[in-house]
Amino acid sequence: MTANIRWKYSLCNEMYEGWSLAKIAASAAAIGYQGVELAPYTLAPLVTDLTTADRKRIRQDVEDAGLKVSGMHWLLAKTPFHLNTPDRARREATSKYLLDLIDFCADVGGEALVFGSPPQRDPLEGWSMEEAWKWTVEAMRRCGERAAERGVFFCIEPLMGSKLLTSVDLVAKMVREVDHPGLRMMVDCKSMGADTRWPVAEQLKAVWPLFKHVHVNDPNQLGPGMGDLDFRPILATLADLGYDRWLSLEAFKFEMGIENLARQSLENLKAALP
Repeated sequence: MTANIRWKYSLCNEMYEGWSLAKIAASAAAIGYQGVELAPYTLAPLVTDLTTADRKRIRQDVEDAGLKVSGMHWLLAKTPFHLNTPDRARREATSKYLLDLIDFCADVGGEALVFGSPPQRDPLEGWSMEEAWKWTVEAMRRCGERAAERGVFFCIEPLMGSKLLTSVDLVAKMVREVDHPGLRMMVDCKSMGADTRWPVAEQLKAVWPLFKHVHVNDPNQLGPGMGDLDFRPILATLADLGYDRWLSLEAFKFEMGIENLARQSLENLKAALP
């Protein structure tokens, strides 16, 4: 079955704290990755601060290493925005900024935006879960429309531990309610592994073909194969489903050194191939 696998490997740039994007891309390429996933806050306080020339440079820094920008995540991290607040002006500003992020992703050659950022999307006091759901559907419809126009996917991330969109089935419900081809979902192995209701492989089957991006990590916050989560059935299921997009490494603990973690993660994934 390995010969039929067509997915690509990328890693998240914020893991390389203090490194330039060009140095990250060169390191990732030397290890064997094909892409870099960008956290906007590592590039500028707001992507609207980045000029056309800045965007060309960011894209070139990645492509000069022979890589592609696989996409973006942590979309609202370290920004003043919040999607679900009683303050309508702030909600509107946040929705508009998500559209700006979509434009930026397309400008730098990215393929998918991952909308996690739970502190910035969970409802604040005075804003009910029902109101949050309705408003998020409206905002996601706008994002789906802009994403389709720019040739990318805007993907909602299910995150266990958040308040609004905690699981793959809830996110799938929202994606189906929005019902726009530019609005999809992604799946995160760390979060799925924390959902004790059902195995990760079954979660993947339940929401296929709605997801367009995959984060590979372990619930222990290390890379794949560094904890208790068995990646063999996960990768076998992705292969059986015909998933052919990115597997992107997102880890949170780096005591072993970021390059060692990136290298071992990729080796573990390849060793777990069906």
